[in-house]
Amino acid sequence: MYPKQLALLLIFLSCTTSLFSQQTRWVDDILPDSLLDDPAFRICNNEDQVIQYFNNGKGMEYEGDKPALTDVFHKQYKPVVSIGQTGFIRIRFIVNCNGESGRFRMMCSDLNYLPVQFNTKITDQLLAITKSLKGWKPKLWKESKVDYYQYILFKIKDGNLIAILP
Repeated sequence: MYPKQLALLLIFLSCTTSLFSQQTRWVDDILPDSLLDDPAFRICNNEDQVIQYFNNGKGMEYEGDKPALTDVFHKQYKPVVSIGQTGFIRIRFIVNCNGESGRFRMMCSDLNYLPVQFNTKITDQLLAITKSLKGWKPKLWKESKVDYYQYILFKIKDGNLIAILP
């Protein structure tokens, strides 16, 4: 290999190495962001050990199960009736080994899953309620408490909360 080609190859590799170090290991990993995250929230294990909520085969684990979770939203969410405010709002976050939640991220789409902006009176309210939830259960993986990704998906129709998944 010629010196000029070798130099170009080394430059390319150094660029791609820094690019790859910024990427996540899985789709939807939530990297820490000092502008968005509560600095007091800590995960218990390494970043590469955060599992998906369904990895232990138990699905969503919340005190009182899904009925208790949906009850909180139905009692606290105040509809923002607005024609056209229809689609899905997904809030994804991490629950650490102590059952504490943090690193909240939101994604909004229309009914065709295309990105859309919702009224902040809707999104701010759903995010605040989600952040206030205190019933997350720690998950066990191979007899050890682990950190895990969780999400809540809200179906909104004209500003009204229609469904909560999973």
